[in-house]
Amino acid sequence: MTGGGAAGGGTGRPAEPWGTAAPWETPVPVRATGPAPVPGAAAQEVTCPWVRRLTRSAAHSGASLVAEAATLADGWAALVDPVAGAVHSTPRSAGGEAERAAAHPGAAAHLTVHQVADSDGTVLVIGPGRAPVAPAALIAQATADLLRVRARRADDVRGAEQRLHTAVLRLLKEGRPELAADVLGAAATHATVHRLTGRAVHAAHQTLWRAAQPGTTLGGTRMLVCLDGTELVVVALHGAAHGDQTAVRSLVARIADRHQLSGGAADPAPLDMFATAWAEAGAAGTGATVGCLSAAGGLGAHGLLRVVPAERLRAWAATVLRPLDRDRRRTLEAWLRSGSVQTAAPALDVSEGTVRARLRGTAALLAADLDHPTVQAQLLLALRAPAAPRPAAATARLRPELPLPAELIHAEDARRWAATLLAPLDTRLRIALRCWLRRRGRTAPAAAELGLHRSTLTAWLTECGKALDLELSSATTRAELHLAVETIATPDDVPAALPRRGGRTYRAAGRSGAEGAGLGGG
Repeated sequence: MTGGGAAGGGTGRPAEPWGTAAPWETPVPVRATGPAPVPGAAAQEVTCPWVRRLTRSAAHSGASLVAEAATLADGWAALVDPVAGAVHSTPRSAGGEAERAAAHPGAAAHLTVHQVADSDGTVLVIGPGRAPVAPAALIAQATADLLRVRARRADDVRGAEQRLHTAVLRLLKEGRPELAADVLGAAATHATVHRLTGRAVHAAHQTLWRAAQPGTTLGGTRMLVCLDGTELVVVALHGAAHGDQTAVRSLVARIADRHQLSGGAADPAPLDMFATAWAEAGAAGTGATVGCLSAAGGLGAHGLLRVVPAERLRAWAATVLRPLDRDRRRTLEAWLRSGSVQTAAPALDVSEGTVRARLRGTAALLAADLDHPTVQAQLLLALRAPAAPRPAAATARLRPELPLPAELIHAEDARRWAATLLAPLDTRLRIALRCWLRRRGRTAPAAAELGLHRSTLTAWLTECGKALDLELSSATTRAELHLAVETIATPDDVPAALPRRGGRTYRAAGRSGAEGAGLGGG
């Protein structure tokens, strides 16, 4: 297998574990042999110009090596792993064709399909153009040789790298993100946490490590891959813009399916909110189906980050958050994600009084009521939006009477989105869910307002989660659900209109009911 960053061309690779592999100090001589001869003995040695170009690219990264092979072939090239799919591809769009060719080499006579001959079964696929520098078979052979050398170098330092991954994870879990960032030596500000469990976590760990070999450079998305007790932990490290985590999630999901693991994945979170993301991923994994990866935050394909056009979301978020500096944004996100000042304070390493003071200042700067549930949901959506490339020129005010502003999505499209999302819920569940979300996921006050026993409301909320196939313990999930419920709410969606059937599960509002554990706290 290979390692390295994305330099030298597009890559379909999901991410690369960060490691300590030493950079190549001298080029490695390579004898390019293959079925087709190249005129002149000198062409077989490292002094051959195109072999020399491949060697220099291999010294940089695996992605750069594959990109150079594509250039020399005057076409495209891709490295395909049986688990990860297209590890590197130049251009990125060639990944799909390369995967098909690797699976059925006999059906791709016009392509050069070359086994790398490593223990992982990786395949190099080259689509030559009209004017290749050398025969595609020779380019593939030389590239495969260099890939094997890189893999041997990675094997030599694997133990040390895995220990380093574990140490960085421990720093993040202990709430010391600044030390973790120092060790990483990169400008990673956010993390996406995946936690998996099952009988085959050790085998899955080795498979995942081979599928995403450690790189010699940082920048972009990198992964920590390590075992933590009985769990396989994968942490994608990236900048505030979050990048495209789809490929990372896809790779981890394939590992879970192949090794019959169950687990959860949290939404991207700032490094100093790692403890919250860690808990969210763990909660999502509880009760997850074997072979599946359950998302803790957001609504999956129905999530607003996918439904709302990215440019609109980015521009709106920039105008909403424009008055806030970095500390106020971090404090606001910590408070919204955790749900309380008491939980946010240790995550930020400040006192509870400091958190309250920052929140009061934030409310004044935004001219908004931070206790309003719709304002909270809108702010959490803005904080999760991709970072704008430049500061906003103006400031937008939050309007709680309009859950989804017209700047984000047209009113008709918003109602269609919300109606589709909440279609599985009947009137009873929709009213109960709306009341609970307006109470910030607190079961006791919501049950009192609805006139229900807490245990009854808890059972109904569990029914909602199953019907929607969502994890309601996630703050981000609750925020988007709140915006959806409020978007299609009618005057009849109030506790007084809750259908009554009588019986022990109902009680008069204001009277104490049976004790029951709440999803969001009692």
